[in-house]
Amino acid sequence: MPKDHHSTVEHLFRKEYGKVVALLTHKFGTSYLEQIEDATQDTFIKAMQVWGYKSIPDNPTAWLYRVAGNRMIDVLRRNKKVEFKVAEELHPTSEVEHFPDPSLDQTISDSQLKMIFACCHPTLSQEYQIILSLKLIGGFSNKELAEALLKKEEAVAKSFTRAKKKFREGVQLVKIPVEMGLQSRLFQVLRVIYLLFSEGYAATSGAQIIKRDICYEALRLALLLQENKYCQHPNLNALIALMCFHASRFDARLDKAGELVTLEHHDRSKYHQELISIGIHHLENAGTLDRTPSDYHLEAARSYYHSMAKTFAETDWKSILYLYDVQLKRFYSPMLALNRIIPFAKVHGAKKGLIELENLESKHDFKEQGLFHAIKAELFGELDHVDAQQSALKKAIACTENELVKRHYKRKLNSS
Repeated sequence: MPKDHHSTVEHLFRKEYGKVVALLTHKFGTSYLEQIEDATQDTFIKAMQVWGYKSIPDNPTAWLYRVAGNRMIDVLRRNKKVEFKVAEELHPTSEVEHFPDPSLDQTISDSQLKMIFACCHPTLSQEYQIILSLKLIGGFSNKELAEALLKKEEAVAKSFTRAKKKFREGVQLVKIPVEMGLQSRLFQVLRVIYLLFSEGYAATSGAQIIKRDICYEALRLALLLQENKYCQHPNLNALIALMCFHASRFDARLDKAGELVTLEHHDRSKYHQELISIGIHHLENAGTLDRTPSDYHLEAARSYYHSMAKTFAETDWKSILYLYDVQLKRFYSPMLALNRIIPFAKVHGAKKGLIELENLESKHDFKEQGLFHAIKAELFGELDHVDAQQSALKKAIACTENELVKRHYKRKLNSS
């Protein structure tokens, strides 16, 4: 298969997998979730085979939906489990590439929202809600989920199997709940969208640091939520603002060769001003109901300061550090405390930053965290401790799975 076709199918998997699963689950019901997953995965395999020697259809979503739907009907008919009136609706096979469906976009939006609210059903634990949503809507691999949830891949795989069983048994209908049910699930839905965006913004593995299609999909889902009057909550506005500010810096994060560019060396003329303006609009509309800011508010505000600084030197590090401190008082997280070291060192100096980092290291095990060693290397570098800097960089390289970030650390090591 040509490389460009392979990369296109890989991109489409990310973009279309959740759509097809949501559409088929809406069509056939939650009790057939296993068969729906199998049919969707088989369809993507077929797409890789067929599109390798044929042109990719103008409407790949319709093609994938039709083929997966036909496969579902064939499987269930063979099992003699059900008679389908939908057979005629999902019948075309030879002309599937040319099937036009003007209502498909709206159907996808409705189906995905219904699916994500179904995955966040109150009969499911929070862990199951997140795993189901990110697997079925985001097309996450077990490895990506393990990184996002700080769990082992094997544990994630077992949890997904149990979550699907619970989902089939406890969630009979895929639908957006009425007012009270919708509002009660909203916070969990927002967390799922946040995790979806986070993996796209800083990919844990692979050869990319940014998976824009995941980020834009998360933003699209959040904007869809905003269209429902019962979802209009300050936290949703803050989350949209956060994603807009982060996305505004996409073009500055990579150079012409596709290599990673750190915040210090960003060409800020590449920041997307329209996205920044949209982010500011949503942040201004994210006034809190109880005057207690959410994590989304605090992270959005930090991203605002980064997006608005004309140069790296002009960054308002004191305000950013204050926002970290407020968030850590609300809910302590070792990784949040680790990220706080950067603005702490900018405000108080590298020497005090290193002491703060060592204090943090005494409380938590960061030996497998590439970011920890990279921050340590940065502080040693500012203090001209070359040997210690190089040792920390070697550890950062060994602990990092993202190839782009690994190359960045190698370049720093070679230049130190």
